[in-house]
Amino acid sequence: MALGPQTVALLRAARHLSDELPADAILLLTETDLDWDTVLELLPTDKLLVAAQTRELTADLQEYNRLSVLDIDAGPTPTQERMSLALLEAVAQEKLRPGADVVALYNGIGVEPNRPQPIDSISLIHLGEHLERLSAQDLRKLDTQVPLETLRAVVDLATEIGREGREGKPVGTMLVVGDTKKVLTMCRPLNFNPFRGYSAKERDIRDRRVREQIKDIAQLEGALLIGRDGVAEAACMYIDAPAEGITLSKGLGTRHWAGAAITKKTKAIAVVVSQSSGSVRIFQNGTVMLQIEPFARPMIWQHFHMDATDGDGAAT
Repeated sequence: MALGPQTVALLRAARHLSDELPADAILLLTETDLDWDTVLELLPTDKLLVAAQTRELTADLQEYNRLSVLDIDAGPTPTQERMSLALLEAVAQEKLRPGADVVALYNGIGVEPNRPQPIDSISLIHLGEHLERLSAQDLRKLDTQVPLETLRAVVDLATEIGREGREGKPVGTMLVVGDTKKVLTMCRPLNFNPFRGYSAKERDIRDRRVREQIKDIAQLEGALLIGRDGVAEAACMYIDAPAEGITLSKGLGTRHWAGAAITKKTKAIAVVVSQSSGSVRIFQNGTVMLQIEPFARPMIWQHFHMDATDGDGAAT
């Protein structure tokens, strides 16, 4: 697909930012196929990382030998979630270091649902703010306890809860993943289990509809328990694990202490969303392995027009 003048301008701006900072990488999230020969003329090949919206487009892009393609299999998820997945994948593959500066190009304006859109936005991301203390070794270590596919789905859900809250209000919650049988011996229900009676398919957090339902459930007190297979097992659970031998940063509340404690005593991984800041922390073995901060508002490039107004401020 030929590049439009706006896309060319954005690519040139990304190149300029990358050279001036300098940035470690340029991440291009695309929903459509592009004229990749022209893209590679405008952007430095050694810094360019590409992630596509669909698996079909990813397979097509992998045919270009000069492209470094991130296979994130995100599906129809919001742009910020796909960006998080792409950054995690890049660090996991050691294509990015945790403190890297990244120029991101993507479609930030959803004009029509389910219709691919061209690139219209550019952002500058410092991974020290979003992926603190993360290393490829950490991801591999996490993957030994919980499959990375399941972990990604849980982290995506947690970051969305932290960024958006629910009905305009901030939401704090904890999701405990894996080693469910042992975790259940160290917690008790605070309320009814909203997942009881539903099939595994209806509780699979990789299903977008299930994730939306969990956002509502996350407003209730207590932790959500999720199996290694990504199936939600219980909610509204009070974690009653001893916290001896655990040291956390000042300012972290009881939810974080409970997340640290349950991962110290089991092989589970806890993903905790802070109600006050929206920050997401991943706990393993009683310590914070990964911290993700909500993404800042992106800088968007688009064409604007202004309506003429009369003296009372009404559009004419």
